[in-house]
Amino acid sequence: MAAAVLAASVDTLRDCCHLMIKSPMLHGSSLQKPSPTLKHAMRTAAFRKHARERSILSLAILILPILWPHYYEPLGKHMPSLFSEWEAPKPVYGTLMEEILKARLEEEEPPDLWTPPSDSELWFPSIDTGPAMNSSAQNTSGYLQVFLEGGLNQQRIAICDAVAVAKLLGVTLILPEFDVNPFWQDSSSFADIFDVDHFLQALTHDVSIVRDLPREFFWSSREYYATGIRATRVKNTPARSPPSWFFENVLPVIKMYGIAAVVPFSHRLAYDDIPLHIQRLRCKVNFQALRFVPAIIRVGDAIIERLQFMETERFIQRDTDYLESIKAGDLDLKMGRNRRKFLALHLRFDRDMAAHSSCEFGGGKIERLALAKYRRDLWNGRVSNSHHSDLELRQLGKCPLTPEETGLLLGGLGFNHSTRLYVASYKVYGGTPRMAPLQKLFPLMQSKFSLTSEQEITPFRNKASQLAALDYYVSLQSDVFISASPGNMHNALVGHRTYAGVKKTIRPDLSLLSRLFMNATIKWTDFQEEVRHGHRNRIGNVKPRQHKQSLYTYPAPDCVCKRE
Repeated sequence: MAAAVLAASVDTLRDCCHLMIKSPMLHGSSLQKPSPTLKHAMRTAAFRKHARERSILSLAILILPILWPHYYEPLGKHMPSLFSEWEAPKPVYGTLMEEILKARLEEEEPPDLWTPPSDSELWFPSIDTGPAMNSSAQNTSGYLQVFLEGGLNQQRIAICDAVAVAKLLGVTLILPEFDVNPFWQDSSSFADIFDVDHFLQALTHDVSIVRDLPREFFWSSREYYATGIRATRVKNTPARSPPSWFFENVLPVIKMYGIAAVVPFSHRLAYDDIPLHIQRLRCKVNFQALRFVPAIIRVGDAIIERLQFMETERFIQRDTDYLESIKAGDLDLKMGRNRRKFLALHLRFDRDMAAHSSCEFGGGKIERLALAKYRRDLWNGRVSNSHHSDLELRQLGKCPLTPEETGLLLGGLGFNHSTRLYVASYKVYGGTPRMAPLQKLFPLMQSKFSLTSEQEITPFRNKASQLAALDYYVSLQSDVFISASPGNMHNALVGHRTYAGVKKTIRPDLSLLSRLFMNATIKWTDFQEEVRHGHRNRIGNVKPRQHKQSLYTYPAPDCVCKRE
């Protein structure tokens, strides 16, 4: 009821705004002098009265956002907003949606839908990092310090590279510090996400690492380097630098001052021409040493067990009382029930992604202007895609899939209304209306919020990196994983799922999908055939790393070997 009243109020205010724009009083035109006739005088009085009422309404429009700001924020409560930067999007592919909903009533899953790649059992991890470091080697002569920016998976890669650089230089690494994420405003530290004790123990024979700054270097902080030019700071490190760069530019600073802070330190170590034992050390850090804290693992295990064993009826009802009554490892949840398979979908379709892509997503002129302003504010207009039209970007496969497009892709692959779908995302641009088509196709769709009790999820609220860690943990153990758009999480999970046992990981062909979606006359059967044929070799088969490719995405052959 409240929602309906609010929506009606917003519509009324919009109508009032429309009248105000046409009002001659509000445009500065003067009223004619009253006519001597009584009739004209009455009309003039009535007009003045209405003008006063409209002025009061205009004042109310200005005051309401101050009194109730949450109703006027973009995407706030998913309600219509007078000052919203988007209009609630409508389904774009109505014909395909209708056809798929009809077809799936009779359709069964393809027999190989959940089957891992055919060669999955032939690969095994190999991360022998060489002889253990003896005690004398641990007495290094200096310290390496790094401050890590970006999201969880960008920081994860940087941690691995920092360990590798410390090993190369023969110095002690100070436990990396995380910068506050400027987009999500998350201040989570290393210890909030990763198990520090396990990290140090796992690497104790490989490289020297300390938790805290030694007392003599107490001054070496993020604030210290932000307030002036410092001799101990090494900046402007080229991306993908070879080991020689660090020997020539970082090691001399450490030898002179005892410490060097490399800022920034994101994607700074090359993937090529690196000694094999260093490559394997990077893999060991990523796949073994970086373990999430027990709090994240505990809630993650609870989510996985509910995806696998919860009754379908409770899935649909989202029974919060039931969630409160069960915990991870609860035998009552598993007893007498078959394990269900589940699909994890990384759906990164937030405002950041939508704006950076420079594509259009059905929100009209208001959306285009709002996203253009966001690009200007966040990246100062330095977004290469913004120089291309929406049509050009789609033809090049540069546009992230919307939830609706992702749903059609999954349907084309053979997933149906009985599929248990876990959606890994934070904030979807467009809110509930944008997610509606995906929910319609997959009624068993769930997330970390719907599969946890309030008590379980509260410690992670408003902490984007810790929520991302939950998604990572669940997605890593899913039977099938797919990401709607390329990015750091997709790349990290592709490599981790390869190392952990080669699980089915689907990589969407955005160019193919763009061509299919732009075909306004395509039938569902043709769409489905094209999708399945186009993705037959994009299901996670192990591919040896090529020149310049990431070790963390393609761990073979450095860290994953094939049985003869």
